[in-house]
Amino acid sequence: MNIKDSIYGQFTVEPVIRELINTKEIQRLKNIHQGGASYLVNPLWNVTRYDHSIGVMLLIRIMGGCVEEQIAGLLHDISHTAFSHVVDFTLNNREENYHEKIFEQVILDSDIENILDSYGYDFKEIMFNESKWTILEKSAPSICADRVDYTLRDMFHYGFITKKDIDAFIESLSIVNGEMVIKSLKSAEWFVDIYYKEVIDFFMDPLNVYAYDRLSKALKIALDLKEMDLEDLLRDDDYVLNLLKKSTSKEIIKLIDSLNSNVKVKEDSCNYDIHQVNKLRIIDPSVFIDGIVCKASEQSLLVKTLNKNALDKSKEGVYIKIL
Repeated sequence: MNIKDSIYGQFTVEPVIRELINTKEIQRLKNIHQGGASYLVNPLWNVTRYDHSIGVMLLIRIMGGCVEEQIAGLLHDISHTAFSHVVDFTLNNREENYHEKIFEQVILDSDIENILDSYGYDFKEIMFNESKWTILEKSAPSICADRVDYTLRDMFHYGFITKKDIDAFIESLSIVNGEMVIKSLKSAEWFVDIYYKEVIDFFMDPLNVYAYDRLSKALKIALDLKEMDLEDLLRDDDYVLNLLKKSTSKEIIKLIDSLNSNVKVKEDSCNYDIHQVNKLRIIDPSVFIDGIVCKASEQSLLVKTLNKNALDKSKEGVYIKIL
């Protein structure tokens, strides 16, 4: 099976990966938007969990990860609900990890175990031993395939970086003692800068915050009224949106109607309608320079400054006025 990815290029993948990609669980991710509600107010914000899952798998492959880790990467977001992290705001889940809480059950309810068994792979070792896959996932503030891919992918598709930028950055990556590192301080500074364009400038964009607020409130009302349940959120964005549009609640209909590309909002900390504080996301990649691994902030004043600014902005949150 040949796969063509918008940022990494074309690859031929193994039969087991082909079969996993064709499962209904992975295909569902084609209609789960990575930016949650954002595409409802800006159609250009349309990267999907499928795009990201394929990308994580391919980045692990590029970095020399084994087929088992590539499989773990492909499946790591399989339990994301419709509209991704919007459900975390609906459930007031500050850690934004609802999909992680239901991951095991989603996997066990699928055909994935049978597929992996048929190819001779150890299902439990791949799916429930995440600490083994250090290219795929590392705790913040380290970088990993998951964090790197969603940053590069969003920033490329939203016009902030180019394919040339991505190629140069990928070339600067290496694996040292199982950890993803960056081989130049300049490349590390570049990535930290665009990471904060993602998690501060984009995640906390007033229009994005507005969309999350409106949709999360609509979902909460629908759940309270029992017009839908959490199982419905394991369908896709279109299915859930159609449920909301059929609601008998005038408040839900008003909230859904307010999600469109004509919305005007601005930041205003004095006169605001919405205040949102997101999960804290700080990055401090390891750099490998002159044979030594250390954190970028130990070598770069710019990284220290960017981290401080991001920390301050994250704690403050964003105040939105609807115009």
